Amino acid sequence: MSITASRRLKPIDQQVILITGASSGIGLVTAKAAASRGAKVVLVARDADALEHIAREIAANGGSALAVSADVGILDDVQEAGRRAVEHFGRIDTWVNNAGVAIYAKLIDTPMDEHEMLFRTNYFGAVHGALTAIPLLRDQGGAIITVGSIACDIPSPVMGAYSASKHAVKGFIHSLRIEVMADDLPISITLIKPSGIDTPIAQHAANHVEGEALIPPPVYDPLLVATAILDAAEHPRRDVTVGGAGKLQTLLVEHFPQGLDYLGRLFEGVLSDKSKSKTQLDNLAHPVGNGEPRSPDQRGRPFSVFTAAARHPLSIGLAFGVVATAMLIGRNVRLADAKTEA
Repeated sequence: MSITASRRLKPIDQQVILITGASSGIGLVTAKAAASRGAKVVLVARDADALEHIAREIAANGGSALAVSADVGILDDVQEAGRRAVEHFGRIDTWVNNAGVAIYAKLIDTPMDEHEMLFRTNYFGAVHGALTAIPLLRDQGGAIITVGSIACDIPSPVMGAYSASKHAVKGFIHSLRIEVMADDLPISITLIKPSGIDTPIAQHAANHVEGEALIPPPVYDPLLVATAILDAAEHPRRDVTVGGAGKLQTLLVEHFPQGLDYLGRLFEGVLSDKSKSKTQLDNLAHPVGNGEPRSPDQRGRPFSVFTAAARHPLSIGLAFGVVATAMLIGRNVRLADAKTEA
């Protein structure tokens, strides 16, 4: 997962970290975790009041935070957030693209205006953030970390627009990394791919299906993602999947693509038995219910052996080596037995 030794990154307690989507979920948990470790944090989201409240809370706990209201789907907003961060703290060391929204609907039933709003946040939000961050990091170096999803690698019934946006994010980030490395810029480019995470994204999503929306299980605690983000802020990583269950899902899709045609049968896995609220508002166009780190209905797993091991690539290599060796030995034993029987 290491990119190159020349892209050295500072310890967290020496960094200024800008985080989009910082008013709830993964962004909020990451901001608080970074501040608790001594980083200066720049909180970016649309809800100014929620951000100011979070900044005051961080300051009360001895941290340092700047709140900047911005819509990541608007390039001028993102550039202004970067300018204000540099004006206030003198620089940015790590830029985290995290803002995201979701729609629960079959693709043929997804309103086009909502589809476009989702892409403005999920895809163009990452594009605007990365292209704003590069000039700010070009000379001093640093990290651009983008929170994607395991949906970068797999389709998702009922969340097709979300999955499509995350596929687009993956294509952009991986292409950007090639160009940044070709230009020999001292910038680490990381894609974080969480499994289902215990955040309020389902409650804030536009929902056009029967039943209350759920995060596709199994679900992990957002602190696992925050830990992966802060690890990538200190140690150059290419991409990191958070949650062993998500990694298994992507491997199954990669090696058994014929199974994709039957994923529609998992429809029930993203809906609860409860009827959806008739008054539920979504956050596609406007912020809704910010200041919430987790979902009110689901509880995430607090630990992932795979994710912990992923921060130590050598251990992953050794594990795969042991498995491969065992498989090879087993194969040779079966061949020898077959020859003996013959």
